[in-house]
Amino acid sequence: MASSLTKDSSSTAGGEKTFFGHPRGLATLFMAEMWERYSFYGMKALLPLYLIAPGGLHMSVTTATAIYSVYMAMVYLLAMPGGWMADRFWGPRKTVAVGGAVVILGHITLAVPNSATFFAGLALVALGSGLLKANISTMVGHLYDGPQDPRRDGGFTLFYIGINLGAFLAPLTIGTVGENVNWHLGFALAAVGMALGLAQFLLGSRHLSPESDVVTTPATEPERRSVLRKGLVWLVVAVVFYSLLGVTGNFADWALLPITIAGLIIPIAVLARMKRDKELTATEQSKVSGYIWFFVVAAVFWMIYDQNGSTLSIFGENSTTNSLLGFGFPTSWYQSLNAIFIMALAPVAASLWLWLNKRGKEPSTAVKFASSLILIGISFVVFLIPLLDTAANGGRVSPMWLVAIYFIQTVAELCLSPVGLSVTTKMAPAKYSSQMMGVWFLAVTAGDSVAGLLTSPQLNVDLNTTGAVAVEAVLAVIAGVGIWMYRKKVSQHMGDVR
Repeated sequence: MASSLTKDSSSTAGGEKTFFGHPRGLATLFMAEMWERYSFYGMKALLPLYLIAPGGLHMSVTTATAIYSVYMAMVYLLAMPGGWMADRFWGPRKTVAVGGAVVILGHITLAVPNSATFFAGLALVALGSGLLKANISTMVGHLYDGPQDPRRDGGFTLFYIGINLGAFLAPLTIGTVGENVNWHLGFALAAVGMALGLAQFLLGSRHLSPESDVVTTPATEPERRSVLRKGLVWLVVAVVFYSLLGVTGNFADWALLPITIAGLIIPIAVLARMKRDKELTATEQSKVSGYIWFFVVAAVFWMIYDQNGSTLSIFGENSTTNSLLGFGFPTSWYQSLNAIFIMALAPVAASLWLWLNKRGKEPSTAVKFASSLILIGISFVVFLIPLLDTAANGGRVSPMWLVAIYFIQTVAELCLSPVGLSVTTKMAPAKYSSQMMGVWFLAVTAGDSVAGLLTSPQLNVDLNTTGAVAVEAVLAVIAGVGIWMYRKKVSQHMGDVR
């Protein structure tokens, strides 16, 4: 499959094949990531719908939202230990291969029509995604001759296209099969997608950089034994805890709470550890202080944004016509909108920032972050209109409301996500340069954990109500205005970073 996407390049010695002028290994990683994202976004499209469906697990809307939010939080939380496993034990290539195999096993477990194994399948998919997520991006960087290689940015752009191509195709196929044929067959199709990605990765791995096999800071034998011992202890604790919940009949009420709390405590603890580190210079300490502002903004953003797969998806299932110009479609298809808009708008956004930069008018990072929050708040203001309509009149509304909401949210994402990735690398203290990207992912974990906590059985907040949506909209706009007002203070903390 990779060879069909390669072409001869006269600029390479000996007629070596390239992938659109990039190293041949990029084709391997492009296809592997496309299929991994295919399985991930297919799962994301089906999960909340399966949880509330009478033919699925038939849960309440709040419980389904809580499970979905915790699942998303864990995928991003586990990216940090996934990177650590590569650095200390396996190297990126082996870690990605193991992660892909675990994801396949998870989807196969989900495909078994047995509710008792369903959550084990979710856990396996989250674990495998965590092992794979950060390391495959790292291997893209290994293909180039350092940060100054002029092909590097273009390579990551192609890689990003692979991500969104998989995200676009998944709801149209996995979603359709899951909703219209059989839920578990849809989960099985996600397993097939990941299997294709893993096969592509293993067959094309000879084209990857030897650096992808390197264990950068290999663990000593005592460290290996310590990790194994601590891992077994925590496994026993988890098994005993959840077994007791099952025996006492409190499993459904308390199962999610420890995971949700961990998703909030761990990001705070990681940032606090960096802030207390006496080895950092005064400049680095200042940058960490500035970065905390961006982290909090990102957490608020992702708390609202990631509801496009839960709150908005459930609204689409229960309250929209799911028909346009006489053509009916499954609810899961809405999840393809973001990928379409990203592929269409990302080049426009990149060109706009460059055009403004040349004229000395490019907004600062703080202003871009503020804009993202205000826009995500506006998207929920728009969401209030069809919500109020269905609450007052009943019936269903046009799917164009959701199209408009997803469009606004994508514009907001482009003001935050790529900008956040860039500023994370620029503001990282030298000591934590390799860990900082994992810290950025923890902002997603924190945001999704807040949504999970709100919808947990303990608080039981229905995020599909007009009151909840209005509060979130106001919160986002106020936070956006707040960081805009303090933009000069944030810029001072950033030092020479802009």
